[in-house]
Amino acid sequence: PGGGVCRGGWGMIGAGLGGGDSLKGGEGGKCFAQCGLHLLWVSAYVVRGLESIAPRLATAIPLVIYKFTEAMNNVEGASAAGDNYNLRKILAADGIGAIVGSMLGSPFPPAVYIGHPGWKSVGGRIGYSFATGIAIALVCFLGLTALLLNLIPLVAILPILLYIGLVIGAQAFQASPAKHAPAVVLAIIPNIAEWAKINIDGGLGAAGTSADKVGMAALGQVGVVYQGLATLGGGSVLAGMVLGAMAAFIIDRKLMQAAIVAFIGAALSFIGLIHGPHLGWMVSPLVALGYVMFGAVCLLMCRPDAPPAPA
Repeated sequence: PGGGVCRGGWGMIGAGLGGGDSLKGGEGGKCFAQCGLHLLWVSAYVVRGLESIAPRLATAIPLVIYKFTEAMNNVEGASAAGDNYNLRKILAADGIGAIVGSMLGSPFPPAVYIGHPGWKSVGGRIGYSFATGIAIALVCFLGLTALLLNLIPLVAILPILLYIGLVIGAQAFQASPAKHAPAVVLAIIPNIAEWAKINIDGGLGAAGTSADKVGMAALGQVGVVYQGLATLGGGSVLAGMVLGAMAAFIIDRKLMQAAIVAFIGAALSFIGLIHGPHLGWMVSPLVALGYVMFGAVCLLMCRPDAPPAPA
């Protein structure tokens, strides 16, 4: 009953705002209709969903691997900024939070803060995280998500993300040895390829077509190497880590370690975790062969008596 009264009051306010320009497209009534008191309830949907989880594992497994590597990278970024955290405890809290959230009906898993150095540089501390949690909880419990998305323009949010992106990008070079700068750039390239492919797919989709319908030959004639972007950007986070590690080991003249990473890249490519659109067997065999050949060359050139790399 209390929730109904709240929604009724919000609805009357929304009806007034909906007739003006306060909200985009006169959506005030619809946004306020979602407002009310939404308490937590244990849901059984997650249990029923596990019955048909098998066909979704091909999507879930890469997502879990991505979240693991993302959390690990974010913790490492915080460490480079001078704050050391226990990775095992963070991953445990992340996983427990996802399980508890799913049992309460949430499809969104928690995530480790990205851009720790950026938040720290503007004065963000543990109180910022605590206040953020309270604010998000109130927004969800009161059903204010749609309202805020309509009231706050996107251009007011993007500068914050741009600033955090700049700080993260700068930290990648500042916290790494100067000689590893080429490895950092190489690790970024798969992510750029994935970003370009997403934008191409979005543009073609808006025009009512797709890359398959247009054809690879037609795209290639205007300089769009679509298949190359798709292959390079597949599993971009893991692919970037593999390529960056290979380059760093080569710069340090640690060819044995570079060969090991190359063979790992071959295995990941073979099953589609990197450089592939999906999980499977022999997903990207030519890419896997390339990694194997690169690893073999590293082994052939590996000399135990090789001089160390200059600092």
